[in-house]
Amino acid sequence: MPAGLVALALGGFGIGLTEFLIAGLLPQVASSFAVSEAAAGRLISGYAMSVAIGAIVLTAATARLPRKQVLVGLVALFVIGNLLSAVAPDYPVMMLGRIIAALCHGSFFGIGSLVARSLVAPERKSRAVAVMFAGLTLANVLGVPFGALVGERWGWRAAFWAVTVIGVLALAGIAALVPGGGAKQDPAVTGRAGPRAPGGLRAQVRAFRSWQVWLTLTATALGYGGMFGAFSYIAYTFTEVGGFASADVAWLLMVYGVGLVVGNLVGGRAADGDRDRALVIALLGLSVTLAVFGLLAGSGIASVILVFAMGVFGFAGVPGMITRVTDFAHGAPLAAGANVSASNVGNALGAWLGGLAITAGLGYRAPLYVGAVLALTAVIVMAVAAQLARPCAVQADR
Repeated sequence: MPAGLVALALGGFGIGLTEFLIAGLLPQVASSFAVSEAAAGRLISGYAMSVAIGAIVLTAATARLPRKQVLVGLVALFVIGNLLSAVAPDYPVMMLGRIIAALCHGSFFGIGSLVARSLVAPERKSRAVAVMFAGLTLANVLGVPFGALVGERWGWRAAFWAVTVIGVLALAGIAALVPGGGAKQDPAVTGRAGPRAPGGLRAQVRAFRSWQVWLTLTATALGYGGMFGAFSYIAYTFTEVGGFASADVAWLLMVYGVGLVVGNLVGGRAADGDRDRALVIALLGLSVTLAVFGLLAGSGIASVILVFAMGVFGFAGVPGMITRVTDFAHGAPLAAGANVSASNVGNALGAWLGGLAITAGLGYRAPLYVGAVLALTAVIVMAVAAQLARPCAVQADR
């Protein structure tokens, strides 16, 4: 494994931590700034909106710059944002720090995925992306308990100081270990899907003329929507339907996080084989898992098994989706950033629809069924995309 991949994974781990740890610190932050719980919660929603915007805007703005320089700049932005959060004297500065840190999120994973695949042979590109995303999935497992533990012992500011240090280490690692250069050094995006990555913004926008790009982005949004539509309310499902105590939710979420880690690594390996088949299986597995979960949510043992499976199938498609959209976009970084934005749009859509189902009085199993339907829709979209791509593949093989 190239050392540069380790540096990218460390960056992903830090970015993932700053996204997730705030959930375990909200009561302390709200008390420190004398704001309501709802206002403190906007530190999460504000971060998510900034991710979606930054993924497109920053990727477009840095289209002509060498990718290593862009990654270093993005991690520097991340460090500045978390440093602001750590020393914030009031709520507006804290929100500013969160927004600045979030701006780098989408572009880092978008551009970083292109750099990661350029560090390995073409037949290992999805596994390379999976290694980079391993940092994010590990942060999902550790983020909330890490924030809660550090915050309880040393205060919430200590958690942001810790993330700032991780950011500095990632910055040094990327600067030292990731090869320099830009799009011209990315041979992994050549071949069946097209030529080397376009550098200018116009050329990158032209990549969105491909139906395959839009179908992949749609499948990404629907797949994420299915998983997070269920996940957003999973604590209520555990306690109100499964009969678990509130104290059990933390370790149940860790089981889900371990599933994410496993799914990411297995999905990356599978996507280096028959990618479209692996993506359809992952999405179909997610849909079936959520539907069965809805039926068996009253069983404690079944809930533990199914929340793990939900994590596995929910993240198994991520490496393949990223390599697929960038292949059909001829390696355009803007498409990689758009994939991150699509996932966040899906997160918001799934959470909104799940909330509507609960508000309609359908109970706390309903978000699982909503997620199953969204994931099944993603299966259909992905199957159509795979079928339409076959003539191109046959022609390229000839």
